Amino acid sequence: MKKFLLPIMIIAIIIAFYEQSLEKKNVYIQVFSIVVFMIGMMKLSAKVPSKNQEKEEDDV
Repeated sequence: MKKFLLPIMIIAIIIAFYEQSLEKKNVYIQVFSIVVFMIGMMKLSAKVPSKNQEKEEDDV
């Protein structure tokens, strides 16, 4: 899954930056590419454990 998400996220950001550099900007393309990037980041960061996970388990 990680191998699939990273290229899609990179392409989405490249498209967002390219659209921003144009004289006539298409806001819908920018918003869509940022949403794709944020969803990808959310899915990737969901697999990373929290730093405070051990402390929370000790408090219980």
